[in-house]
Amino acid sequence: MSTEIIEQAPGQATNKQDSSAATPGKSYTGGKFLTFFLGREEYGLEILKVQEIMGMLPVTLVPRTPKSIRGVINLRGKIIPIMDIRLRFGMDSIAQTDETCIIVVHAQNVEMGIIVDKVSEVLDISTKDIEPTPALGVDVDTDFILGVGKSEGKVKLLLDIDKVLSSREAVDIHAAAAAVASQVNTAEEIKQDVGVAA
Repeated sequence: MSTEIIEQAPGQATNKQDSSAATPGKSYTGGKFLTFFLGREEYGLEILKVQEIMGMLPVTLVPRTPKSIRGVINLRGKIIPIMDIRLRFGMDSIAQTDETCIIVVHAQNVEMGIIVDKVSEVLDISTKDIEPTPALGVDVDTDFILGVGKSEGKVKLLLDIDKVLSSREAVDIHAAAAAVASQVNTAEEIKQDVGVAA
């Protein structure tokens, strides 16, 4: 799968936000969302959080990280942590397919990739087409869901990627990425030293 770049800097607006008809009690602001599938369910991410979409790359395992963190990848010299969002949501992991891909996002000041079954499309969903998250019981955490978007007769769960990744996980992921980056730099320095000595 070819790599697709979302041409924007982190936080740079690419569309005029629709702020009409917000739901009382919580802000549901419409805009552009990148949608993707996990199984048969379709989810959406704010396009402003998305940096890049790419096919699967080799993932290096990192010890003592949360189960949902697959490891890290080397993306053009930059170490990026990779989360299996299926595991984060308590779903079963599945075998990789030709449609499996990584969405690189910016969440809690960490650049990271999330593995999804398939990317769908970019949708413009207005505020009036976003419903509040339904109550699913006290034992069900829906804090990471911005709302339920409606488009062409279908519903998509719109995610707050900053809340998908907990603060503790963000710290662990940042530390893991920094540790791997340090190891990579050390290995490169050793290679250079060996080359000079030879």
